[in-house]
Amino acid sequence: MLRNAWLFPLIPAVSFWIILFFGKKLPKKGSEVGIAALLSCWVLAAISAVQWVRLPHSEDHLREPVERHLFNWFSNGKVHIRFGIHVDGLTIMMLVVVTTISLLVHVYSTSYMEGDRRFTYYYAALSLFTAAMLLLVVSDNLLQLLVGWELVGLCSFMLIGHWWEEKENSNAALKAFFTTRTGDVGLMIGIIILFFAAGQTFDIARINELALNHGISHSLVLWGAFGLFCGVVGKSAQFPLHTWLPDAMAGPTPVSALIHAATMVVAGVYLVARTYGVFYAGFSMQVGGVNLVAIIGGITVIIAALLAFVQNDIKKVLAYSTISQLGYMVMALGVGAWTAGIFHLFTHAFFKGLLFLGAGSVSHAVHSFDMKKDMGGLKKWMPSTHKTFVIGSLALAGIFPLAGFWSKDEILLGASKNGYPAFLIVGTIGAFMTAAYMTRCVYLTFYGEFRGHGHPHESPKAITVPLWILTVLSIGAGWLSIGQTFSKWTANETFETINTKIRTIEHPFNPGLALSSTVVAVLGIVIAGLYYWRNLGPREVTERNGLARGGYKLLVNKYYLDELYTHGVAGGLSGPVARGAYWINQNVIDGIVNAFGIVTRAIGNFTYNVIDQKVVDGLVNGAGYTAEEGGSILRTIQTGRVQQYAAVMFGAAFVFAVVLYLNVT
Repeated sequence: MLRNAWLFPLIPAVSFWIILFFGKKLPKKGSEVGIAALLSCWVLAAISAVQWVRLPHSEDHLREPVERHLFNWFSNGKVHIRFGIHVDGLTIMMLVVVTTISLLVHVYSTSYMEGDRRFTYYYAALSLFTAAMLLLVVSDNLLQLLVGWELVGLCSFMLIGHWWEEKENSNAALKAFFTTRTGDVGLMIGIIILFFAAGQTFDIARINELALNHGISHSLVLWGAFGLFCGVVGKSAQFPLHTWLPDAMAGPTPVSALIHAATMVVAGVYLVARTYGVFYAGFSMQVGGVNLVAIIGGITVIIAALLAFVQNDIKKVLAYSTISQLGYMVMALGVGAWTAGIFHLFTHAFFKGLLFLGAGSVSHAVHSFDMKKDMGGLKKWMPSTHKTFVIGSLALAGIFPLAGFWSKDEILLGASKNGYPAFLIVGTIGAFMTAAYMTRCVYLTFYGEFRGHGHPHESPKAITVPLWILTVLSIGAGWLSIGQTFSKWTANETFETINTKIRTIEHPFNPGLALSSTVVAVLGIVIAGLYYWRNLGPREVTERNGLARGGYKLLVNKYYLDELYTHGVAGGLSGPVARGAYWINQNVIDGIVNAFGIVTRAIGNFTYNVIDQKVVDGLVNGAGYTAEEGGSILRTIQTGRVQQYAAVMFGAAFVFAVVLYLNVT
């Protein structure tokens, strides 16, 4: 199965076309095709994982990656662009995550999207979305990966704007599309730099090898890594291009779960992990001695966690939580904790998918996402949703023995042991805030008095069964950390080169640090619990004067970044930027154009009056005059009388004979 990994993107791609053309005529309107396709992919992913684990390896010998060249896209001279697959532990991990989450989202959506006016279209787009992410994961070269990368962006645009009739939804889709495209400009430049620097190849393994073994100059690797990181900042919603992700909650909730847990936003983290040789050797993740990747990740951890505190929309709380957790992953990769970063991606997929689908279950019951106005007291009406959501929240907070505890602890351990104490502090503060804002979210949703309308009820089994499956995974996935099982499963050549030849970036479990981080998380839960359950502390910070009120306004307005982008960047087109551009157009560009026009008119007049009229016409007229005069002469000869022709021929023969005689004698 490992050599046939090309089937992973192919199966949902075929499902997309079948649903698109025949879905409306099928009994379940196409949903059965999408579910069957993803169930097949999940089975193949499970088989692939078992085969990978069984491949021979030892402490000194890694499992060999499976590479297969399928066909050539095109060739140009010595450059041959191929379509191929690369399967290693990182690939297998992503295949398991993507197919598991996508399958559960497909099943969940049968109930959540029931009766939707574009139900068939939704399932077609969902299949294409999954196919694009799987193509990105199995690609062995950057150009092929870029195709999957851009298709993921296109599908997110389609699904975020699924209910495009409402302007808010269409605006959110456009914002996501254009913001991520901004980062993609840098990504494409980075790919081009690395292509030429590596000897005109897009092969990821080859580029990593050259980068780590000094086969590419440091400056080129640095700029190539910087370009790739621009794409990561956009796609994985890192500061300052994180603003699109909360607005993307305008799409259907199952789509939000898929985007946040297994596709769109984790693509950037995957790219850093896959091209880690480039980042490590070129950036050394450092610019002027400052670790840019870790800094961007660390900033994102804190600013997003703070924004989660002031959200009343349950999905936006989870959206800012995702941004913060993506910051953890990027920060981990920045401080050299490669396994910790991708392990957090792995565990986060399950509990964040659980939380988003839980939020969808709540909205299915109360027909709203507003925690303050329409929720509260749902514990007694929705026991399954309540229990699973609480477990997911505790996993996100990093409470032992749930999945988040293990992966977040590895990130903090990596920051501590690899010489980044500042990011250990950042990670610890982030853990405290995560526990606190999720406690607030749980309280406003499930406890206190019900503030909505009607009679809430538990969701159907198509919704609750996926919740319980993800709950089990949120409990058990973290245990792969024991004995460094996950590390041994996902290790590859790039990782091992860095780990053994450059410096050690893997460390054993540290009970002391784990206990400390757990205490911090519990403290966050206790303080938030006392604030909401026991009414301890200031109740309305917005009514206070001074710094607290100003800080609250800053958070509510999301640091005014949207205003900066809308009015300062995009809005600048109608402000000072526009006036400056108009002045340049009128005084510089128009002058150049007018001068160019004068020159071209002079050249045109010279060409017409001299070249055309005197030279070209003269030649043409002269040729005509010569032909006419020649014709007049020939007319005197061509009389039509045979006697004259005979006389001319006789005279010519006589002259020829005389000349020949004279030459001979």
